[in-house]
Amino acid sequence: MADSMQQDNAALPDNPHDGHHKAQPLFGNSAVPFFTPGVIVIAILAAAGLITFAVRLFLGLGAMTNLNNQYPWGIWIGIDVASGVALAAGGFTMAFIAHIMNNEKYHVLVRPALLTAAIGYTFVALAVVVDLGRYYNIWHVMMPSMWQGNSALFEVGMCVMIYLTVLYIEFLPIVCERFIGRVNLPGILGKLNGFLDGLLRILDKTLSRVMSFFIIAGVVLSCAHQSSLGTLMAIAPSKLYPLWFTPVLPLLFLLSAFAVGLSMAVFESILASRSFKRPIEMHVLSPLARMIPLLLVVYFAAKVIDLVNRDAWPLMFEANFRSMMFWIEIVVGVVIPAFLFLSHRLRRNPVWLFSAAAMVVFGVVLNRFNVFVTGYIPPYSEGQYFPAWTEILLTVGMISLIVLIYRAWVFIFPVLPAEEEIEHA
Repeated sequence: MADSMQQDNAALPDNPHDGHHKAQPLFGNSAVPFFTPGVIVIAILAAAGLITFAVRLFLGLGAMTNLNNQYPWGIWIGIDVASGVALAAGGFTMAFIAHIMNNEKYHVLVRPALLTAAIGYTFVALAVVVDLGRYYNIWHVMMPSMWQGNSALFEVGMCVMIYLTVLYIEFLPIVCERFIGRVNLPGILGKLNGFLDGLLRILDKTLSRVMSFFIIAGVVLSCAHQSSLGTLMAIAPSKLYPLWFTPVLPLLFLLSAFAVGLSMAVFESILASRSFKRPIEMHVLSPLARMIPLLLVVYFAAKVIDLVNRDAWPLMFEANFRSMMFWIEIVVGVVIPAFLFLSHRLRRNPVWLFSAAAMVVFGVVLNRFNVFVTGYIPPYSEGQYFPAWTEILLTVGMISLIVLIYRAWVFIFPVLPAEEEIEHA
């Protein structure tokens, strides 16, 4: 075991699926401990969220939420599911840029983005379970006899399940890299060390030959369900406010996912560097950020053209809550960060770069929230929906748990690049 711990202190070897960048687990390689005062607070919030999750499963939606027949969904769909899917787009966008487009320098960002996507989609699935009234019937979607090919939600569910499987497969080489030559089970289980090590080597070699297929499949599946998530509300024209309802909502969801995917890669990288007291990868993040304003401009143009084409643009200037939320979404989430990313000087400043990326993330989260919650018009409303404190606590708890799991995985597995590689870049 001591030998294994010493091996953990060295940068792990190159991985054939991830370019020529060395990665290493933070355990034994970082001066930052796993538990800090901030992490303890996050752990408490995560525990509170898990307790709320358990209570909801036993007591039902009525006892835990302010949902009713007029408002059948709330922040668990608007934030936990719709926003969660969008923010996990970094996995397929970085895979496309680094692997399919073969941009070698961006390989260093693939593993963190892949980890974020895998954790994010896992919690999206959990959020769907929480929001379903009869969650114990969720397995029905896996039974061919119960499939409904005309359902937009069926397409979303199938794509998410398959893509989540693809994400786990894409992460397997990192697991193999971590444990090949390091399997050291205690006691009588030690007899399995050789067998498990050989199994890991066979798995790694097999995956290296077929990984390209899974990378391409991941990109295709992501594009499919990012857009079809917009179809869920595009088929409900009488229930969505005209500022957000449009037949091209699937296209707008896909375009915004492209922009937020790259922004999340920047946002996550800088946040992780600050948290673990590591050098910021500005040599990679600044060039990557040059692509984001183009994506934002395309998304903004598509949105404006759609509003003008539907004659819905006058609604932007009405003095009401929905128009205010629309303006915040566009100005803060699209226009301002686009100008920040266009500035060569500001892109090279970590504070401004992080701020611009955070604005895009905020804008896309607000857009999904507006589409599924703010813009939703119930046919027979008897009042306004406002989430119960338990709904908020569960959402905060899930986000906190995602942070904890991400932190644990980068401590255990070679996800982040070796610090000396960043310093010498």
